[in-house]
Amino acid sequence: MRAIKLNGFGGPEVMEWGEAADPVPGHGEVLIEVAAAGVNRADLLQRQGFYPPPPGASEVMGLECSGVIAEVGDGVREWQVGDRVCALLSGGGYAEKVVVAATQVLAVPDGLDLAAAAALPEAAATVWSNLAMTAGLHAGQLVLIHGGGSGIGTHAIQVAVSQGARVAVTAGSTEKLKQCRELGASVLINYREDDFVAAIRAEESGAGGPGADIILDIMGAAYLARNVEALAQHGHLVVIGMQGGVAAELNLGALLGKWGTIHANNVRNRPTTGANSKATIIAELNRHVWPLIADGTVVPVVHAELPITEAAEAHRLLDSAETFGKVVLNVRDV
Repeated sequence: MRAIKLNGFGGPEVMEWGEAADPVPGHGEVLIEVAAAGVNRADLLQRQGFYPPPPGASEVMGLECSGVIAEVGDGVREWQVGDRVCALLSGGGYAEKVVVAATQVLAVPDGLDLAAAAALPEAAATVWSNLAMTAGLHAGQLVLIHGGGSGIGTHAIQVAVSQGARVAVTAGSTEKLKQCRELGASVLINYREDDFVAAIRAEESGAGGPGADIILDIMGAAYLARNVEALAQHGHLVVIGMQGGVAAELNLGALLGKWGTIHANNVRNRPTTGANSKATIIAELNRHVWPLIADGTVVPVVHAELPITEAAEAHRLLDSAETFGKVVLNVRDV
């Protein structure tokens, strides 16, 4: 098969489309002929040498894909050759074929094309596992989503609104905030111009006090102290990214005074099965999120589709300020 390989670590130019060994499904796994792969910030970090795949995972980038099942391994009963699917991966999506545990595969809803489906697994798994499974998302809460125009952000807005929450977002332009409002966000904060702490403290949480019940954060260190300020009593701060650095001072007194909780999670390094595993998240998505996608309540937001041979441009685009939603690489028609 062909795949994107890295010629060292560095800028987008280190990626090459070339020959790679064909993967073979083992027990409990399926082989997918890849139609499209979603591009994620984790891919940019891996390309730069900062985010290696977990032990045993493919060295090829790509944390999600869509396509058609071409082969099933021993012990797989729930999938058949020819099924249209998308999948949550630990790596390997930037390729013509990928092997993945059958428990990390999701059916593509009728009417959804494969390119759009490739934009779903990583965002859906990240959002539901953090907002619902970790922070206890429920109706009436105020949820602050940093980076509302990102792939994670655009999905999180829709999911939170679908659960009856009120959504606040930060974004860097009036146009992005307008698009976030169209997805359901009601509190719009331009982080270049406004103090998000003051804006959120002026809002009422689900319990009636000021602040956000849940904050979904991609910035890490740069926002830590201000996020704690913005939390409501008994609020949950969920850190899923470190775009603003990895080390910061935490005022424990401020956190204790709010009975607050800080979580730091990722999906890629979770175990395949067992407690808090990828399999558990996928089962939750099937139960709670996939019906919302099937009926159009939650839709994938795709900014651009590019051929896999233009992966370098896709990385540049994702790293720019202009992108709203996901960037998808089309691998081939299947």
